[in-house]
Amino acid sequence: MITIKHLAKTFTNPDGTKLQVLKDINCEIRRGEVISIIGPSGTGKSTFLRTLNMMESPTSGEIIVDGENILAKGYPLNKLRQKVGMVFQNFNLFEHLSILENLTMVPLLLRDITKQEALDEAMTLLSKVGLAEKAHAMPSELSGGQKQRVAIARCLAMHPEVILFDEPTSALDPTMVGEVLSVIRQLAKEGMTMLIVTHEMKFARDVSTRIFFMYDGYIHEDGTPHQIFEEPEHSATKAFVQRIHKLVFEVDGPEFDLLGMHSSMAQFCIKYNIAEKRDVVEAVSESMIRDILTNYRPLTVRLTHSEMKEVTALDFMIKGIDSSPFQSEGFDPNLAEPVRRLAREIVEEPTKLGFRLKVIL
Repeated sequence: MITIKHLAKTFTNPDGTKLQVLKDINCEIRRGEVISIIGPSGTGKSTFLRTLNMMESPTSGEIIVDGENILAKGYPLNKLRQKVGMVFQNFNLFEHLSILENLTMVPLLLRDITKQEALDEAMTLLSKVGLAEKAHAMPSELSGGQKQRVAIARCLAMHPEVILFDEPTSALDPTMVGEVLSVIRQLAKEGMTMLIVTHEMKFARDVSTRIFFMYDGYIHEDGTPHQIFEEPEHSATKAFVQRIHKLVFEVDGPEFDLLGMHSSMAQFCIKYNIAEKRDVVEAVSESMIRDILTNYRPLTVRLTHSEMKEVTALDFMIKGIDSSPFQSEGFDPNLAEPVRRLAREIVEEPTKLGFRLKVIL
């Protein structure tokens, strides 16, 4: 249905410097697929969508839609935008028109239908998104969630073959997100081909047939929801989908600021809603640094929290050794008892540079 080959996009800044947002995008989009596009901010997700309906002109590459290269000179954009609809973050409704007029204006201009046909179809679509009673309201009278549902209905009024959603819930109050996602879920059940840039990981996992993880201007990983969320191939994908947050410290000598580290760890726990683990984090880190690993310097300490798996861990990484400090000659196992009591598990494993003790809390 859509084939993308070596797509690239470079922006020129006002000072003449260049920023390459898309570097080499290659993919095939098949009819009926629901593809969620996820990844960190600034990796080209929205730019990628905007190139697919030529709201941004690519710097190079090919976009083949139904066998035609839409980048070829003279390709009619109206034809493209009837095939490839788009729903934006901020609704883009015409504020001076009623909801019904918002839905009928463009079809009357671009489709060969009568006004009555346009009105009848618009009412059917408003019923589909649960807003038939708002047909004669103005956009200013609607909530954000209602406006976004109208925007979806307006897009459907053009009978698109593909719909592009650019973070459709990012401008909404959290209480309104569900009503918009439920409409998109229904479209997915009906077989609509969709590409969705989203930060709603659970939704992406539930609704998609396929996931693109974009990173640094590329599609870094392309796979099923199970593959991307359960068995990602790349560490960047894993870190993103599991929402792994981290805090790193280098303990290089006896003058290390342990109180400062504990203050930063406390802020980390509060920020990521694990304040109940603060005391355990401080007790384990102090025991490991002062009592158990006092003779191992330099020592890298890393506090991590995975939102998806709800796992918090403290890693203690030591360079230049190939076995666990817990197994070293002369080690007093009683020193480790306070940590063992507080930990769910302690993993002892070699690394490329040395050895790591991972305390899962």
